[in-house]
Amino acid sequence: MAHPKRKISKTRRDKRRTHYKAVAPTIAKDSTTGEMHLYHRAHWHEGKLYYRGQVLIDKTEDEAAA
Repeated sequence: MAHPKRKISKTRRDKRRTHYKAVAPTIAKDSTTGEMHLYHRAHWHEGKLYYRGQVLIDKTEDEAAA
C-alpha cells in the first residue's frame, strides 16, 4: 500500500478543498398543510408536528386538557 513521503500540511489540504461549495437546501411542500419545510424533517404547523403529511405530536390537545 502506498504511503506519502511527506506530511501534507493543513494549508495545502484546505486549498484543495476550497472548491467544495455548499448548495442551497432542498425544500419540500407538505401536501396536507401546504407548509414549506426541509426534506426528511418534521415541522411544526399551528401547534402540530407533521412528518410526511401525518400528525406526530398535537400540542393543542395538551394545552386544552391542562
